[in-house]
Amino acid sequence: MRFHGFLTMVLILLCVPAAAQAQAGIYAFADAHGVIHFTNMPSDPRYASMTRVHYRSSANRGAGTARVNRHDADRFQPLVEQAAREHGVDRALLQAVITAESGYDPYAISRKGAVGLMQLMPETARRYGVRNLYDPAENIQGGAKYLRELMTRFNNDLALALAAYNAGEDAIVQHGNRIPPYRETLLYVPRVMELYRRYRLGSR
Repeated sequence: MRFHGFLTMVLILLCVPAAAQAQAGIYAFADAHGVIHFTNMPSDPRYASMTRVHYRSSANRGAGTARVNRHDADRFQPLVEQAAREHGVDRALLQAVITAESGYDPYAISRKGAVGLMQLMPETARRYGVRNLYDPAENIQGGAKYLRELMTRFNNDLALALAAYNAGEDAIVQHGNRIPPYRETLLYVPRVMELYRRYRLGSR
């Protein structure tokens, strides 16, 4: 099942009782062209190498409610630090975005189809050369590049950059370079900025 069928599958999953959904899983992989394939029944031999991932209702690009896996948070810090250095993004900002987006779950998938630690949409991943959305290093690199570009585009206005990360760049422009009045975005921006403040204080 290719990406365009993913939303249909998610709607089906949402109809499953909570107890069953907790055990539900789908299988996903990105092919050589960066196209993501999903299925819940990997019967075809071509799907033998697919990764089983749990659907995370908490990873929904903006709720900021994902529970942080502290072991993974520590494990991925070298990748965060490397991406921060290479792309001129504050390490604490990357930590805040990852915390809000995925809770450091590299297999998180949102209802909208965003994937991985920094919840990259497939088109954004292709834009920044991310071939495997589930690879923590690639995902963090892609997210850091995107944040750097957003900061540059919006004159280092952090609130606007975060709003664009959540709602898309076009939404910012369409609303006169202001944070769009979307409930999710209005919750997301202060949530990430507060996490950013905490991470900065913790690193001193």
